[in-house]
Amino acid sequence: MTRAFARLWLASLFSEIAEWMLQIALPVHIYQATGSAGSTSVTMAAGVLPIVLLSPLAGFVADRWDRRRTLWLVCLGQAVSVVPLLLPGPPIWLVFTVMVAQSSAATLFEPARTALLPQLVDRDRIVAANGLTGFNASAARLVGSSLGGIVLATGGLSAVLLVYLAAMAIAAAFLVRRFDVVNGQAVAREPIVRAWLDGLREFWRARRLRLVGLMLVVSSFAQGMFLVLFVLFVTGPLAHGEAAVGLLRGVQAIGGLVAGLVIASVARRMAPESMCAFGGIGIGLLLFAVWNMPALTTGLTVYFVLFGVAGAPSVFVMSGTFTILQTVGGPERSGRIVATSIALMAACQVVGMLVAGPLADAWSLTALLDLQAAAMVTSGLTALVSRWYARRDERRRQATTSATTTEQAFLDL
Repeated sequence: MTRAFARLWLASLFSEIAEWMLQIALPVHIYQATGSAGSTSVTMAAGVLPIVLLSPLAGFVADRWDRRRTLWLVCLGQAVSVVPLLLPGPPIWLVFTVMVAQSSAATLFEPARTALLPQLVDRDRIVAANGLTGFNASAARLVGSSLGGIVLATGGLSAVLLVYLAAMAIAAAFLVRRFDVVNGQAVAREPIVRAWLDGLREFWRARRLRLVGLMLVVSSFAQGMFLVLFVLFVTGPLAHGEAAVGLLRGVQAIGGLVAGLVIASVARRMAPESMCAFGGIGIGLLLFAVWNMPALTTGLTVYFVLFGVAGAPSVFVMSGTFTILQTVGGPERSGRIVATSIALMAACQVVGMLVAGPLADAWSLTALLDLQAAAMVTSGLTALVSRWYARRDERRRQATTSATTTEQAFLDL
C-alpha cells in the first residue's frame, strides 16, 4: 500500500475511535441526566437522520471538492462542535445539538473517504484496501466504545471530550499535507440537485448497481431489525442483563478484525459480489443457529464465540459493497453513489427498527428472529445473482474480443 493510503487509514482510525467514544458517552450521559429512555432514543435517532437528509450534499461535496481537504475540514469541524460541552453542566438541548452536528459532519466524511481511497491505490489493490478499512472500523469500534465507557465512568463527560479532541487532532494532522495520488480526481460541475438526481439515476443505469442496491435494501432492513431484536433476545431467551447486551455487541468487532486482515492478505482477489454473497449467506445461516440455540444452552460463553465469529461476514459484505460502489461509476461519480448508498442503508435500517418493535409484541420472537436471518440470506443470494450476471457479461466481452481479433487476423492475411 502507498504512504498516502497509510495516512488516510490512520486518520480514519483515530477519527472513528473518537466518534465511537461520543456514540457511547453522550447517550449514557443523557440517560444519567434525565432518567428517560425516550430522551436516549431521540439522541440515537439524531445520529441517523442527518445521514438521510444530507446525502445529496455529501455526494456533491465528495465529487466537487478536494476530498483530502474535505476530510481535514470535517475533523476540525467535529472538534470545534464539542467545545461548548466543556462548559460545566451543559444543558440537554446543547448535547442534542452537538449530536446532530457530529452526525452531520460524519455524513460528509464517509463518502469523501470512500471515494478518495481508489485514488490512492492501484485498481487491483482496492479490495485489499477495503479489507484494511474494515479492520480499521472494527478496531475503532472495539477501542472507542471501551474508551468511551471507561473514561466516562472514571473522569466524567469532560474527560471524554478531552480525549476525543486529542484523537481528532491526530486525525487532522495526518490529513494536513497533500496526498500523492495514483488516480486523479475528475471534478463534477453539475449543480447540487442535478448531481443528487444523477447519483440516484446511476442505480437505474447500471444493472450491477441495481442489484447491489436491492442487496443493501434487504440487508439494511435486516440490520435495523437486528438492533431491536438483539436486545430482546439477550434479555429474553438468554435471560441475561444489559451488561451482556454490551458485551455481545462489542465482541463482534473481534471477528471484523480477523476478516479485515484475511481480505487484505488472502481474499483480496475475490470478486466483490462473491464477497457480498459469502458474507450475507454466512451471517444469515449463523444467525439462524444463534436464534434457535437457547433450546440447547443459554451459556454466555457459547454466544460470546458465535457473535465474535458473526462479525467476520459483515466485513466481507461491506468490503465487497464499497469496492463495487467505488469502481462502477467512475471516479467523478463515486462520491454521490456512495452517499446515496449510505442514505439508503440508513433509511432502511430505520424502517427495520420501526417494524421490529410492533411485530415483536404480536409475533413469536423466535419466528421474527428467523425472518431477520432469512432476510440476510436473501441479500447474499441477490449478490450471487449479480455475480452470475457479471460473469456472463465478462464471457460475452471475451467472446466478442476473440471474434474481433480473429477477424482482424484474417483481414491482415
